[in-house]
Amino acid sequence: MAVSHPQPQYMERAIALSRVAGIEKRSGGCFGAVVVNAEGKIIGEGVNNVVGNSDPTGHGEVLAIRDAAQKIGHPHLTGCVVYTSSEPCPMCMAACYWARIEKVFYATTIHDVKEHGRFEDEDFYAEFLKPAAERHIPSAEYMREEALKVWIEFGKMADKCHY
Repeated sequence: MAVSHPQPQYMERAIALSRVAGIEKRSGGCFGAVVVNAEGKIIGEGVNNVVGNSDPTGHGEVLAIRDAAQKIGHPHLTGCVVYTSSEPCPMCMAACYWARIEKVFYATTIHDVKEHGRFEDEDFYAEFLKPAAERHIPSAEYMREEALKVWIEFGKMADKCHY
């Protein structure tokens, strides 16, 4: 599969899944996603299920990545591409980075979902550009030295779990 050239059948599937989530099941917003491996096979699918499962992390991309990773038995989806019905929110984009996704194709933009669904993706991207202490949910370092001891111990382990 040529990653640089998107394939319509995968985006059509992501859009169909977005309809399932937002309109048919009403389990969350109109967000659906698929993970496609290097051979061109869909190995993961996800539909927004935030409302359905009362899970704020139940986004289509996250669920598609979880599905694919469980199927292949590895957290890295190297060589895989995500097709998603909407531009990923910061959490979903971070999940793509953690999963080592090669490329993301999206249909609607964060501006579209704000206009038509009042979703805050656009606002969250702006929020993360602010210094940590000035965000709507401020954050601050606390008890670093105590936690650092655990990391130092972990760093010395010869058989540590590391991907």
